[in-house]
Formats: sequence, structure tokens, C-alpha cells
Amino acid sequence: MKFIRFIGSLGFVLGLFTVIFIGVPWHVITSNDPVVPFWLQIAIFALLGGILLVMISVVLEQPFRKKPAKLPEIKTGEPEIIVSNSQEIPGKKIEKIIGLVQGHTVFAIWLGNDLSAMVRLILGGELTEYTQMMGKARTLATQRMLDQAVEQGADAVINIRYMTTSVVGNASEILVYGTAVKLSD
Repeated sequence: MKFIRFIGSLGFVLGLFTVIFIGVPWHVITSNDPVVPFWLQIAIFALLGGILLVMISVVLEQPFRKKPAKLPEIKTGEPEIIVSNSQEIPGKKIEKIIGLVQGHTVFAIWLGNDLSAMVRLILGGELTEYTQMMGKARTLATQRMLDQAVEQGADAVINIRYMTTSVVGNASEILVYGTAVKLSD
């Protein structure tokens, strides 16, 4: 189904751009010519056929929904970094507060996946395209924060918080921040 959805998305995007950036200027220049050229007909059929393929693949996928793909685990590098959203680590004492560490990223999905999500908005269900996008963004932002903590010699990052903001269109920024600390037993 993903391959069919990809082909449909590709047809939609190529048809859309051909119609908008080549077909519309062609029509403006030759506005007195009532015949639609063959290449423009193909672009329109690719656009409409792409939408149809995406809709069919999403509909066929509905009853056989699988669990979302498992996201990669966050690696903490060579040194073991404790990560916590609380202000303390049980059994450990905070020896030194190193300071704020943060990681962020801005993610977006391509227009074809966005089309699939729009179809799911109509049919209902989880918007898996956005779920995967946000999961990858959170993982990457967290990894960047942990890398910064390792560079500063931290044993742990406490009081971790996540923030999400919409940047433009369907692009979202994920910011994760916390306090890097040195621990003693």
C-alpha cells in the first residue's frame, strides 16, 4: 500500500506543479486556443489519478491497520546519561548544576504524505504520517540535547521539558530542554 500511495503522491505532485507552473502560463499566453494540449491533459489526469490512488490506498489500509512503526531508541553515547523529568534522581545527590542543555529541530512532511493525512482527516483515524514525523523530531531533538550534555561532562539531565510550535504550514519545531547536572552517590 505504501508503494501505491507513493506513486499516487508522486503523480499528484508532478501533475499539480505541471498544471500550475506550465499549464496556467500556457493558457494565459494562448487564451484564444480552445484545444487543451495532450501534455496538459496528462498532467491533469496525473493530478486527479494521484489523488484517487492515495484515497484508495488509505481506504484499503484502514481495516488492516498495524501498530505504528517502532521509533529508534535514544542513544546516550559512551557515557551513561540519566534522563529524568523530575528534579531529583532517587539514590543520587546532585553535586553540581552544570546548566541548561537543549536540542531542537524543525520537521515537515512532503506534500504527498500531507495529501494522505488530509484523506485520513475525512475518513477518521490516526494521522500516522504526522505521528511518525513528530516521533522522529522528538527523538532527534532529545539526542541533540543529550549530546550537548555529554560535551559539558554531565552525568544526568533533569527536569526535562518538551515544547512544540508550528513554524509554517505543516512544519513543526520540537524543543527539548533540561538541566545538566553532575551526580555523586
